[in-house]
This record gives sequence, structure tokens and C-alpha cells, in this order.
Amino acid sequence: MVKLNHVRVYKSEENLAREDQLAHKIAEVAADPVEVTPDVTEMVINRVIDNASVAIASLNRGPIVAARAQALTHAPTTNGKGAGVFGITDRVSPEWAAWANGVAVRELDYHDTFLAADYSHPGDNIPPVLAVAQHVGASGRDLIRGIATGYEIQVNLVKAICLHKHKIDHVAHLGPSAAAGIGTLLGLDVETIFQSVGQGLHTTTATRQSRKGEISTWKAHAPAFAGKMAVESADRAMRGQTSPVPIYEGEDGVIAWMLDGPDASYTVPLPEAGEAKRAILDTYTKEHSAEYQAQAWIDLARKLHREHPEVTDPARVASVLIKTSHHTHYVIGSGANDPQKYDPTASRETLDHSIPYIFTVALQDGAWHHVDSYAPERAGRADTVELWHKVTTVEDPEWTRRYHSLDIAEKAFGGSVEITLTDGTVVTDQIAVADAHPLGARPFAREQYVNKFRTLAAGLVDDEEIERFLDAAARLPELAAGELDQLNIKAADGVINLAAAPKGLF
Repeated sequence: MVKLNHVRVYKSEENLAREDQLAHKIAEVAADPVEVTPDVTEMVINRVIDNASVAIASLNRGPIVAARAQALTHAPTTNGKGAGVFGITDRVSPEWAAWANGVAVRELDYHDTFLAADYSHPGDNIPPVLAVAQHVGASGRDLIRGIATGYEIQVNLVKAICLHKHKIDHVAHLGPSAAAGIGTLLGLDVETIFQSVGQGLHTTTATRQSRKGEISTWKAHAPAFAGKMAVESADRAMRGQTSPVPIYEGEDGVIAWMLDGPDASYTVPLPEAGEAKRAILDTYTKEHSAEYQAQAWIDLARKLHREHPEVTDPARVASVLIKTSHHTHYVIGSGANDPQKYDPTASRETLDHSIPYIFTVALQDGAWHHVDSYAPERAGRADTVELWHKVTTVEDPEWTRRYHSLDIAEKAFGGSVEITLTDGTVVTDQIAVADAHPLGARPFAREQYVNKFRTLAAGLVDDEEIERFLDAAARLPELAAGELDQLNIKAADGVINLAAAPKGLF
């Protein structure tokens, strides 16, 4: 049974005992030797495949090219053999592999998600844990255990502690979770993991401006930075270096000054000792390359495209009103008050966070493509811009309630839409969850994860390499110590030109 942990701010003179601190409780979960269940193991394999899919698809995008070039200037360190970088065979120091691969995984905003009090992409835990595993020659079983912990901690923090309402970027939950996952992987003791978790949090709190207004390339780098900090935090803690304590509950700590303040109170669920880590099963991946709140809307738009082709013509549409949750309205909807969300010259990162744009393109095309749907010529098409500017969102209290529901059966990330035509006809429809969601019309299973990998790797990876990787991933629990290099993927000859990378300081 999950244990509910009460978390509040303490004055220094109250001297909160170490074992009562949230970071210590997280460390205890990470150090618990409980075995990973078969269904969790299967899902870990799915997410390893999923991460590889989206990383391969982004190998020649600017942020990845730059991050890879930085990583290649940092050779493997003396205490291990280094870690691999997606697309190439070179090995680099593990923190820099976590950096480069973390950027590759996040760039297209196309991997798994978990939404509750805050939001997250728990698959961001995989690059740092995998990098350390490769560096130290760990086994597939070790890696699975580390990834299960990373998901467990991040999901439970996201269930309990809201960051975005205080304009703190959601990767502040990733630093601690990745540090915990690395601790599990390495079999570290509770005290060492405790210090690592504290540093993982302390070094990864930043503002949400990276996801506001004109969204920059840092959006992809932010989780990679958190993963890199988690690797470095583990290294420092293993060397006996300590962290600010209590990092969450201190009177000058994260909760008191960055979150709900000195009177704050949270209830954080964590597994009891000996309880299996199953949180990964509460998460869900993306069929489409877009912010998760957009997944269901793309599916609904495709349906409307088939059933009501008249709604794709701006000359016949007077208005499009999307009724949705608070989060969708204020983060990726018109409630954000970001004019960039209606700007046809906006960056891909910005359009990815514009539900008016995404719904319009999916409505007109009846499809969504991770490259073509964001192309400047697609965004600038006159009939698209005209229809796009007729789309607005509003918060609907019932959809907000369902968004925050703790009942998985009613938790929803969609809403309803009213499309008013110029002749007075009103077309209405609604959707609760994306088709690929576990409760959706076409839930993702291993077949869909494999197909996603094959689709995104086509033309970028040789067929033999595709089959080799998929076979290795499927055998992950059986991979012996030192065999995790098999989870690297080499791009086909000519796909990556390392000489074309931008020059920097390193």
C-alpha cells in the first residue's frame, strides 16, 4: 500500500530529523531492493524503444547537433568506459551523453507524459540512467530497476506538488527523480542517494519562461540539463559531498520560497518498503509530435475532417470554440495571452504549444506529421491562417475537474468543440483522451511502439540496424553486465555530418 507522506515547511530551530525529510524518504524508496514486476519490465522496454524513436527522428535538428558537438568534446572519464550518443559510435563522459541524448529525446516533444498536479515527461529519466549504466558496465536488470525508480519518483512528485502555478519549470521534479534512479542503478546507500537527490533538486529549479511566449531551443535542453545535473549530483554525493538540507522543507528551501510558501502543505505518495514500483504504468506516450494536451485534439480534428469536411474551409466557418481544462486553456490555448500562438512565423517550439494552430492544421489535413505539420510553408498557408485565427479556447470547469481527477477512469485531457458555420449550423463533438491513451480508441501496445520506431527510423537507420536494436531492446532483462551498448543506435552512413556542427567554446 502506498504511504502518504505529509510535507510542510519547518523553521531551522525545529530541526527536522533527516529520516522525516522528503528527500530522505525518496532515497529510501530508491534503495529498496524490491524486484521489478513483469508488466513494469515490459513497459520499461516499450519506453526505451519510444525514446529511441523520437531521438532518431531529431538527429539533424539544431539543438541536437549542438548538444552532440558539445558532448563529443568530453571524452570518457577514467572510472568507466563512457556512454554512447544516439546516431554515432563515439563514446563520451556519461553526464555529456545524458545531455546529448536528453536533448534528442525531448526535441520533438514526442515521448511519454504524465499529468496531474503538475506535468512531466517521465521518459526524460532514461537518458541519464542509461548513460551511467553504460559507463559502469551495468546489466539490463540494473537498468530496468533504475528506470522504474526514476518513473516512480517523478510521477509521485507530479501527483502531489504543482510547480507551474509558481512559474517553476517542471524539470524541478526530474532532477531528484533521475538522481534517485541513478542511485537505484548503482546500488547506492540511502545517505548517498539522499545527498544526490538534494543536489538534483537544488540545481534544477528554474523559471517557466522556457515554455512561455516565444519558446526557444532551451525547451529541449532543460530536461537534458536536469539529467546532466543528476549524473553530476550522484558523482559528488559518492565522493562524500553534501547538499542543502532540508532542501524541500527548510525555511529558506524550495517549498518556502519557490512554491506554496512557509504555510504550504503537501501529501506525497511513495511506495512502502517492499512495495513494487509501478508508477510507469500510469504514464502514457504520444502518437503525435505535439504537447500532450494536443494529442486528443489532433485525434478529434482528424475525426471531424472525415465526418464534416465543410469545417476545414475558413470561408464557411464563423468561429471555433474549444472548451477544455484550465491547464490546456492557459498553457497552450488562448488563455495564455501569447500572441505568438497565432503567429505563422512563430518557432516550431511555439507552434507545438499552440492548440489553435495544432487543431486547425489537423482539421484541414486530417493527419499530423512530426515535420511537415510544423513547416513554415504549412504554418503560413493563407487558408490555414484565416481559420486558425477563428479558433479560441475557454476553460470549462467540468473538464478541469476531470483533468485533476485521481480516478484514472475519468481523468481526461480533452474537451468539447463548437464549430459555428456562416450559415448558422453548429457542429459539436468531444473527446476525453487521446486514441493512443490506455483508455483511448487505439491504446498503444508493443506493436505500436515498434511501429513508431520503424516509422521514425526509416531512411535514417539501415534496416539491419533497426532490427538489431529492436531485438536488443526486447531482450533488455537478459542483457548481461557490459552489454547495454546494444541500446545505442547508429544512423545510416551520410545521415550525420559531424563536421557541420557549430563551433563553440569547448
